[in-house]
Amino acid sequence: MKVTHSLVLVAMAILEMDQDADSRIWGYALSKKSGVRSGVMYPILDRMMGEEWLEDHWEEHAEGKKRPPRRYYTLTDTGRVNIGGVVRRAESEQRFAGVKVALA
Repeated sequence: MKVTHSLVLVAMAILEMDQDADSRIWGYALSKKSGVRSGVMYPILDRMMGEEWLEDHWEEHAEGKKRPPRRYYTLTDTGRVNIGGVVRRAESEQRFAGVKVALA
């Protein structure tokens, strides 16, 4: 997978969100945390699922909620290794120096 600034931002946000007790990640929260707009982020998530770095699950629609069900993403063991590798690579490459500062 081509390592871009957007990929690095999404990867860092996923790893940070994965540390929470409820490690389900949903798109809107991921977009807010990473700063990557949805039109760029969702293709990245689709590629990550194609590489089996993420799995997706739909929220069960509970009565009384006035919104559609959320699509949640969970990090796989393979994803943890590979997304961690993306972040480590970004930390060592000069072209991502600004990204590190923004998320440090």
